[in-house]
Amino acid sequence: MTIERDRAGSALDGAAGFPIATGELCDRYERLFTAAVNDVLRARGLLYQVLPPSIAALQRETKVAGVAFTIKGAKSLRLENDMQTRAAMLDAIGRDAVCVWDTSGDDESAQWGEVMSIAAQRRGCRGAVVDGGVRDTDKVLGLGFRVFCRYTTSNGMLGRFRITDWETPIRIAAVTVTPGDIVFGDSDGVIVVPRRLAYEVLLEAEELKAKEREVKQWVRDGVPPREVVDRGGYF
Repeated sequence: MTIERDRAGSALDGAAGFPIATGELCDRYERLFTAAVNDVLRARGLLYQVLPPSIAALQRETKVAGVAFTIKGAKSLRLENDMQTRAAMLDAIGRDAVCVWDTSGDDESAQWGEVMSIAAQRRGCRGAVVDGGVRDTDKVLGLGFRVFCRYTTSNGMLGRFRITDWETPIRIAAVTVTPGDIVFGDSDGVIVVPRRLAYEVLLEAEELKAKEREVKQWVRDGVPPREVVDRGGYF
């Protein structure tokens, strides 16, 4: 199967809309916290939706949610048409996206930096999650562009790493990310919500957040832990 056919198929798989505007759905996820979303997914039997804990926010308080725009690449010494490939990838990014990079375990290059951040922001991209490296860190932070990554380095990609595809299913550790899934990151890491469940999970996580406020108040009021559990609370 060709890359082009893979790309077309993945776009169709993720084409289903939400009952609300995509931007509103992402904004509401950003008012939650990943632990609540994780608990909802766990209750549905989805136990492997969290990216490795080595992928963390450049800035501790960062929070971002968006539609997965997947990118695949690997170490490579090839130089020809490298910049043209990068430009084509950036041109394909849609509004409310979060770019998710599967780097095939690269430990050398920065796949994201200041200029990519500017280009992505202009397309309405909400952030990037890179299972690899970022450079121009201070400048990226100064842009307010929200990035999660495994490491920082001054090494650029050229002659070290090459994009091989985008908008195709990828796998990072135990987690499969399909274009169109909802990607949500905060200070506890990054979680992936399958697109078909994204709206239902949002509603359930919002209910869980409201319930947690009640449970915390019981604990503050001195309700014994056993009674908290009897009332339907948790720890």
